[in-house]
Amino acid sequence: MNAPARIGLPIARSEDRRFLTGRGRYAGNTAPAELSSVLFVRSPHAHARIVRMDKKAAFTAPGVVAIYTAEDTAADRLGHLPVISEVTDAEGKRHREPSHPPMPVGKVRHVGDIVAMIIAGTLNQARDAAELLAVNYEELPAVVTVAQALAPNAPLLHDEAPGNLMCRWSKGNAAATDLAFAKAAHVSKLTIRSPRQIVHYLEPRAVWSAYDAANDVVTLTLSSQGVHIPHRLLCERVLGLANDQLRLVTEDVGGGFGPKYQIYAEAALMAWATRKLGRGLRWTCERSELAVADVHSRDLVASAELALDANGRFLALRVKAEANIGAYVSMFAPTTPTTGLAKVISGLYRIPAIYADFECAFTNTVPVDAMRGAGKPEALFLLERLVDTAAHETGRSPIELRRLNLLKLEDMPYVAASGYTYDAADCRRLFETALDAADEPFLEIRRATSQARGLRRGFGLSCHLHATGGIADERAIIEVEAQRVLAKVGTQSQGQGHETVYAQILSAALGVPVDTIGIRQGDTCTIPQGGGTGGSSSMIISGTTLRRAADVVIQRGLNLAAERLETASQDISFRNGAFEVVGTDRRISLLELAAWKPFQGEAVFADKVESYPTGVMVCEVEVDPETGLTRIDRLTAIADCGVVVNPRLLAGQMHGGTVQGVGYALMEAAIYDEGTGQLLSRNLMSYALPRADDVPRFRIETISTPSPNNYMGLKGVGELPTNGAPAAVANAVVDALRPLGVRHLDMPITAYKVWRALNPGK
Repeated sequence: MNAPARIGLPIARSEDRRFLTGRGRYAGNTAPAELSSVLFVRSPHAHARIVRMDKKAAFTAPGVVAIYTAEDTAADRLGHLPVISEVTDAEGKRHREPSHPPMPVGKVRHVGDIVAMIIAGTLNQARDAAELLAVNYEELPAVVTVAQALAPNAPLLHDEAPGNLMCRWSKGNAAATDLAFAKAAHVSKLTIRSPRQIVHYLEPRAVWSAYDAANDVVTLTLSSQGVHIPHRLLCERVLGLANDQLRLVTEDVGGGFGPKYQIYAEAALMAWATRKLGRGLRWTCERSELAVADVHSRDLVASAELALDANGRFLALRVKAEANIGAYVSMFAPTTPTTGLAKVISGLYRIPAIYADFECAFTNTVPVDAMRGAGKPEALFLLERLVDTAAHETGRSPIELRRLNLLKLEDMPYVAASGYTYDAADCRRLFETALDAADEPFLEIRRATSQARGLRRGFGLSCHLHATGGIADERAIIEVEAQRVLAKVGTQSQGQGHETVYAQILSAALGVPVDTIGIRQGDTCTIPQGGGTGGSSSMIISGTTLRRAADVVIQRGLNLAAERLETASQDISFRNGAFEVVGTDRRISLLELAAWKPFQGEAVFADKVESYPTGVMVCEVEVDPETGLTRIDRLTAIADCGVVVNPRLLAGQMHGGTVQGVGYALMEAAIYDEGTGQLLSRNLMSYALPRADDVPRFRIETISTPSPNNYMGLKGVGELPTNGAPAAVANAVVDALRPLGVRHLDMPITAYKVWRALNPGK
């Protein structure tokens, strides 16, 4: 694009040409061929003592360089994998956090726990050696669900966590909630089981390393959601290295969604072994390995009660939940189910009293952490299904009950009873816009048409929101040179289009063409600091900081231009990418000025990272009662994401997030054998993901209520549709089946589950 861009222009993504022509720089593809290959040997048992390990035969395999076990990492005093969020109970006690070393000492606690690291010339040589590695286990009883884990005399995972309890946590005002329930004219109740999910990015995790012996520096190139936090924690908490002894690099990333934010054992072990051996290594997670190597998400059992007065207004909400944390506390796990739920459980409604009570437990399953939505899709599924239930129980339509209780524009900023402040939203306009766009008045005609074909049509609503988060540790640097502008940021794109949208912000601010602007990210050596990307906050964190840094560039340019044009700086103005002497035709462009003398500007993040993007989603489905098959016919999503920098990229995020929500609603579930702790849905033959024919055409529109919390009025978008889609789809399916006696179905709402609900005796 030769002309400067402007905010709100739907320009195409500049990085796509690189990706679509096979020139992407992904970690697994950039590793030099001569590097030694790494294979991690993983426990086949969910819970077992490691009785004996014999490496002798494995060492005789051709090409073996080294075999490391927990004895070796313990001897070198590697630290445990750290957690950076926390919750406290009513007495102020922090959650329990048992040790989580990169390789467990003495006992494995989930299928996939790493018991050995084999390094060989090739991957096949490492596999041959693994076949010869003798590991004797004493299998122990396993617990898979929270109910099993918290039962009296349940098998204990960690001595440091009596009763397998990680924490008890609550939020809200219990007394006020109880008082409101005592005055209620009606109370609706619902219990849900939110299934566990496994992320399946296009690019599995990969790490390769290099060693600079002269300077004792290990460089790890890895697929991540940001390098600075892992760098600091690996150096300080795991490896015991000075910051300049480890460099982390991330180039292109084929999907992150939360699980690539984590500090994993594989990266820590790769850095440690590289330095120990003095040679570079490579590892790529195999698709069949991913399901037991990367963190899972969701896995919540929750009951809720909604109190209403005689007029249908909401009085109070009470939630009792049990969260499955998995075998260890992962990086953000304490706050993912707990505050993740609490931040959005008020929905877009006025609910004067709220109380949520949690028990979080350890089980012999893969650890659970943040995935797109991070505790919010299941919370909003619970709330929105409960609102539908309350509507029908009180003789109202789901539309009527929502309209009665929606927040108003003049309520903003709104302090929810859960304690969180919604910054800006026009919920009623959002709601009515969604109904209009979904052509709701002609729904009954469409129902009749479906009925004539032997199908049941259902209509479902979801009023939803997201609470942006992330780690706002950002310092953006803009370097202006003769022919280009180079910006360095601490967030990390995983497909969102950062290179395009950040360049668009700078192009609009500095008046230079987008194609003269380069964006650099993902290198602890050349970029001073950053918090990575998570919580739908990259635009808030890096976007606003870049805009502030552009202001610094302009101010410094004014001083330089005054020197170059031989006048006072107060006589210089900046307009359309050039510095002009006011009242004359004397001018010099930004890039011409940099050709004379390069200069730069920088800024640190100075806003609030929190915002609350809102949305209303309307879904129509057709359900075949003969087979139970559900087909989504229409899906309308109206979103308020504040100021929109690039509508095309926003639409892409809405598409992707909605599809993930559809998968959650209809097909995705990680299934464990509750007796053995074996993961039964370990590959894509047994774990269903949405395909093209599962996805309808979307109608996506936006309204804009700028956030007062940041410099540019931005809100997040990436997780918003994932939060809303499951409830909209589920409400539509239950609406279709309600005349046939079905009142609720838990996710995933598979064809078999629908058929069984319609044929309970068969």
